Amino acid sequence: MALISLTLRHAKKYWLFIAFVLVLQLLSTIAALWLPSLNAQIIDQGIAQGDTEFIWNTGGQMLIVSLGQVITAVVAVYFGARSSMGIGRDLRREVYRKVDSLSMLEATKFGAGTLITRGTNDVQQIQMLVLMTLNFMVSAPIMAIGGIIMALREDAGMAWLVWASVALLAVIVSFLVWLLLPMFRIMQERVDSINGVLREQIMGIRVVRAFVRENFEADRYGVANRNITDVSVKVGNIFVLMFPVIMMVLHFATAAVLWFGGHRVDQGLVEVGSLTAFLQYLLQILMAVMMGVFMTMMIPRAVVCAERVRELLETESTLTFPATATAETPAQGRLEFTDVTFGFPGAEKPVVSGASFVAEPGQTTAIIGSTGAGKTVLLNLMLRLYDPQSGSITVDGVPVSELTREQLAATLSLVPQRPYLFSGTIASNLRFGRADATDAELWEALRVAQGEDFVRDKDKGLDEPISQGGTSVSGGQRQRLSIARALVAKPRIYLFDDSFSALDVATDARLRAALPDATAGATTIIVAQRVSTITEADQILVVEGGEIVGRGTHEQLLDTNEVYQEIVRSQLEEAEVA
Repeated sequence: MALISLTLRHAKKYWLFIAFVLVLQLLSTIAALWLPSLNAQIIDQGIAQGDTEFIWNTGGQMLIVSLGQVITAVVAVYFGARSSMGIGRDLRREVYRKVDSLSMLEATKFGAGTLITRGTNDVQQIQMLVLMTLNFMVSAPIMAIGGIIMALREDAGMAWLVWASVALLAVIVSFLVWLLLPMFRIMQERVDSINGVLREQIMGIRVVRAFVRENFEADRYGVANRNITDVSVKVGNIFVLMFPVIMMVLHFATAAVLWFGGHRVDQGLVEVGSLTAFLQYLLQILMAVMMGVFMTMMIPRAVVCAERVRELLETESTLTFPATATAETPAQGRLEFTDVTFGFPGAEKPVVSGASFVAEPGQTTAIIGSTGAGKTVLLNLMLRLYDPQSGSITVDGVPVSELTREQLAATLSLVPQRPYLFSGTIASNLRFGRADATDAELWEALRVAQGEDFVRDKDKGLDEPISQGGTSVSGGQRQRLSIARALVAKPRIYLFDDSFSALDVATDARLRAALPDATAGATTIIVAQRVSTITEADQILVVEGGEIVGRGTHEQLLDTNEVYQEIVRSQLEEAEVA
């Protein structure tokens, strides 16, 4: 079972704490079972015979036993919490590392909503089950078995009441668990759904408001909210039914003990103290069963969550990186594609087909083409977000598949089409690619990226707070900070994925004039929509339908390539109309 395998694997390092919990829970339960017997002695030998000294002595023993029970129970809960929280922490770390290792294909297949739920809510359900198991489930069987033994010692003639009560509760619990298991699976799926809808709406709030779609999105969220509410109400109805039924069994058992026990006391078959102790033991047994019921109600949901977590952990990524470096980190940055083909699973035709080109150090290679031609996919293949289905990609003759994550990050740096900043400060975002960068290097990168002026205008400069996603700055500022972040990393290959689209013409010109000095000696690859951005490139690749249909300088392509000519002509016409 996924739940057992996951918890046992992570519980090994906490075996000492867990063993300590088991011992303490055993001592606490023994103390709890001893108290009714002492109480019976006080009634039968102290009160019945008027022996005050015996009452005081036995009462003192009960006080000491009660104090010991409280101490052992508190310490057991402490170490149980330490163990369960540690297991939850380790499991969350494992889930995070697995998500971090997934390729774009697997991450897209799961979806952001379910990945977040599996790493948080699902792990929390497992963690809480471990906590409740160590604090209650360990003591419940000891209490039940010990209570049965002690009750039979007091009066074996009413043993049938114990068996009947426990059997009835077991049947009720089994039936309710059978009802709950499929409901919990549906509940977790609907938690995924509502998380996905909410995340999408938060990320796209500007689009929602721009198109005045608040009511539509509210209705969409309402549907997801109603779906999870409906299944939660069904689960709640079972819980509402369960506890009254259990209490009814408990009260009937108490009444039966008093009824039949009263007759046995009247017949002289049992003492009043023993009957009192028997009743207390029966209540302890039923309370232990109730604790087991409470735990059992948590198990189905935790089982579902464990299966979901295991499904994620057992997903093999299509990308594997060497654990240790087997080749030197590329020092020049010569990038070569050789007959590279890539297509998404289930697609009718590849996104990139037979791509071959060389990007030389110290030169700028531009990639241009219509929307959906495969330009960004080429960059993703360079970054090894995907692996090609055929062909090879090398840097300085070394296949990118032989580079470690660290080597790949030191070799290539991306400025994405949609710049994303992380919550923190301007400085922390700029140091994302190289943590040891000095303030002077940050300011130099900002100067080249044309972001120095607006950063200096901020009250705190480099320490100015940045919100998640970079929403606290404008689109153009976000793009310039993203460019500066790549410059700070100082890689051998710079990848600009349509990174100048949010810049005005004057800023774009100043940036392109400053970039060559900042990236001197490195390989620069630019994906662009505007021809004016790439006219000075050493090599331009024209991509159409996933194939490279032209290559050369701006002047060469104007003379020889019809696709490039059409792109240039369309942009000239747009400029003339404007």
